Amino acid sequence: MATKVEVFTSPTCPHCPAAVQVVDEAKAKLGDAIDVELKSIADEEGRQAAINYGIMAVPAIAINNEIQFIGAPSLEELLEKLE
Repeated sequence: MATKVEVFTSPTCPHCPAAVQVVDEAKAKLGDAIDVELKSIADEEGRQAAINYGIMAVPAIAINNEIQFIGAPSLEELLEKLE
């Protein structure tokens, strides 16, 4: 079963592209072992999911329904949490 990775972003966030990039790099390395969902807090579904997690800042990354990072981690930090 693939590990679920949710990336919470905002269109105006200057740090969010770095979080998306590091998750993309992890996806390239791990392939189908992870299932990535990008969720923007600018739309209702993403905003509601962020509220449900109690996210107060973006970027935020949840792994298997648990917030693991607020801010963009390094590739090494992310891979460590995914293993």
